[in-house]
Amino acid sequence: MELLPFSKMHGIGNDFVVVDCRARALPLDTAAIARLGDRHLGVGFDQLLTIEPARDASCAFRYGIYNRDGSEARQCGNGVRCVAAWLRREGALGDGLTRLESPSGPVAVEVLADGRVRVDMGVPQFAPAAIPLREQAGAALYRRRLGADDVDFGAVSMGNPHAVIEVADSAAAPVAGWGPQLETHADFPDRANVGFAEVMSSREIRLRVWERGVGETQACGSGACAAVAVLAHRGRVGAEVDVHLPGGTLQIAWAGSGQTVWMTGPAAFVFEGNYHV
Repeated sequence: MELLPFSKMHGIGNDFVVVDCRARALPLDTAAIARLGDRHLGVGFDQLLTIEPARDASCAFRYGIYNRDGSEARQCGNGVRCVAAWLRREGALGDGLTRLESPSGPVAVEVLADGRVRVDMGVPQFAPAAIPLREQAGAALYRRRLGADDVDFGAVSMGNPHAVIEVADSAAAPVAGWGPQLETHADFPDRANVGFAEVMSSREIRLRVWERGVGETQACGSGACAAVAVLAHRGRVGAEVDVHLPGGTLQIAWAGSGQTVWMTGPAAFVFEGNYHV
């Protein structure tokens, strides 16, 4: 029987199992990842993160992302902060900006003096083909029939597909109803993360996120970036926004079209363990 060492971490409640794969490949297939992710029979996580040698020579390391159901994801904002904090603890990440290779391309990370991590999450992509979303032309809002309801949403890629629904009260939003319907809608061929955003002011929103392959989570970093990008695209928020998620708050900054989104937030270690493979 093989033991697989791991670190359990979280970013404002979005929790991860982090596995060091710098010297060997992850010894788990899709079914085994799902067993490890089971909160009753395994360790439990929203995503599993692997830390690997970079394939891109401009990057220091690569990280992989696997959802709780074993499917692969292309970006995870809370996850990359945990990767950066893990590498910093290992002495593998210095001061200033460092490029890491995500499944969706390079990102820049910086561990700040207070322990928070600042991340360049890339330029939001609104073109339907880039999300991907089956639409003939881009628009600020799209409409789909979900059960008995006509639902309007914005859509954007932050390295992964997001639909963002503005709601009057995030606490009362039908996350468990509309979330899975829009996640698996035929017009999102790669499925979608679905955010429910309540605008409190031009500098502050509340957000709940239904993540594809996971369900509702305590926090979603790329979802926070997507919500700010979609709302700012419509003039609903400004360039710097505090995003309050169930697990905590992220600071999101976006200067506008063609500019990168910067996300700042904490990353926490929970415990170290060994999993029997």
